[in-house]
Amino acid sequence: MKPFIKHEGLVAALDRVNVDTDQIIPKQFLKRIERTGFADCLFFDWRFLADGTPNPEFELNQSRYIGASILLAGANFGCGSSREHAPWALNDYGFRAIIAPSFADIFFNNCFKNGMLPIRLSEVEVRDLFRRVAENEGYRLTVDLSEQMITGDDGVELHFDIDPFRKQCLLEGLDDIGLTLQVEDRISAYESHRRNFGAA
Repeated sequence: MKPFIKHEGLVAALDRVNVDTDQIIPKQFLKRIERTGFADCLFFDWRFLADGTPNPEFELNQSRYIGASILLAGANFGCGSSREHAPWALNDYGFRAIIAPSFADIFFNNCFKNGMLPIRLSEVEVRDLFRRVAENEGYRLTVDLSEQMITGDDGVELHFDIDPFRKQCLLEGLDDIGLTLQVEDRISAYESHRRNFGAA
């Protein structure tokens, strides 16, 4: 998993609340088990019209958001079913951080397991960021995980909280498999002992 230490990127604003996982990645795209190849499926029902052409009304189809890697969203982002494909799709699209007032718990946890940083800020702080994005095309932010700070060239400085264990995992690029491999020698020793014990 790619470590997350410090990321600077273009901010895309999705000013909607209760964005559920079925909108993030519709059910017809859940057949694949790889974590890649989902970028074109992200927000599919919102991004595309019935004839397959891009929906000009959808926020992420605006030219100003092309290449965005930080998503600014409304409250309760990632609600609905627990599908891990949702963070897979967001990650594959290019998002490294998501900022919102609140997240659904399972989605929130799945982000960390897939190398993305979900950041909870207050409603007031998020509304202020929406304003800044609206007023400044090409608005960019820097997310410093080590310092737990969000900064912008316009002087914005916001502190965010994060669980220390999750923070360390992101800094070191450790998913559940990576964490397990850190104690591979102990696992091997246990398995060897167990085999020998069974032989006796």
